[in-house]
Amino acid sequence: MKLNPDDNRSWFVVDAAGKQQGPHRESALKQLMASGAVAPGTLGWTQGMEGWAALNTVVPWLAGAPALGAGMPPPITAQRVMHEVDFEIFGNEMQYVEVELDPQEAAVAEAGGMFYMEDGIAMETIFGDGSSKNKGFWGALGGVGKRLLTGESLFMTVFENRGSGKKRVAFGAPYPGKIVAVHLAEIGGELIAQKDAFLCAAKGVSIGIAFQKKIGVGLFGGEGFIMQRLSGDGWAFIHAGGTLLERTLAVGETLRIDTGCVVAYQPTVQFDIQFVGGIKSAIFGGEGLFFATLCGPGKIWLQSLPLSRLADRIVQAAPSAGGRGREEGSLLGGVGRLLDGDNS
Repeated sequence: MKLNPDDNRSWFVVDAAGKQQGPHRESALKQLMASGAVAPGTLGWTQGMEGWAALNTVVPWLAGAPALGAGMPPPITAQRVMHEVDFEIFGNEMQYVEVELDPQEAAVAEAGGMFYMEDGIAMETIFGDGSSKNKGFWGALGGVGKRLLTGESLFMTVFENRGSGKKRVAFGAPYPGKIVAVHLAEIGGELIAQKDAFLCAAKGVSIGIAFQKKIGVGLFGGEGFIMQRLSGDGWAFIHAGGTLLERTLAVGETLRIDTGCVVAYQPTVQFDIQFVGGIKSAIFGGEGLFFATLCGPGKIWLQSLPLSRLADRIVQAAPSAGGRGREEGSLLGGVGRLLDGDNS
């Protein structure tokens, strides 16, 4: 298999320690090879390939380069520790994901996220996330500590198929929006997500924390100082409010976003904040004092309706919570509410 040169293609490579690096544009990959940082026989993968392969076997401009050295690690596909689940997403505005489990396969989810499950699936509440990184008592205790910092429940729930055939379990979205299926192995094995975006994952996916190193981002970025870090090589499912935007940023490409609209992004993306500008725009523009900025390279996921914005609109329209309906600026609105009993 030979791939034609394409600088829009993102490459992932395996370093000498067996860790995935990337994504790298093809032009950036050439520079890394010219500097000696990446060897021609290094294992690489890009979209369209069935598995990892030595770069000199798939990239035409590396034809004839030295073969893979004996000291290089085996393909990452041979080191998988995540359960390989099948799934299907149903619905439009209020979606749910149905996960199909083979015997002994399992999925892990936030407590209270289950929609339904078939007979033969056993449900178990555990500390931590059940991943290989949190084995043993102290590992589980560390996982619990991380979940406390992200504001989540101390417990997660594992759904394991203990029957003899394929079984299904489903997880529902917590509010209107879209469920996103992310195959972590295809994006470098790691994803940074907002604290309440995680819905469920194949068992083995590690759910940790990611600190915002910049004080300004933590205070004004809309996501706080601590976000969730999803790592592994299996499927993870996150939820975005409203309409979802999935976009890949080029190197140096920057996008300004309303704070709170960031759902998730690859670790290669730089998350920062930017002052709106003029005092009049900051005070009367309705967008707050700061924008969130995302700078590539890497993939990002954005939501058009953050939960906080939805909650604010509901409170503003709820008279019982001190809000005022849109029709209350007129006499007819008040009379109408008396007639239909809304003022009771």
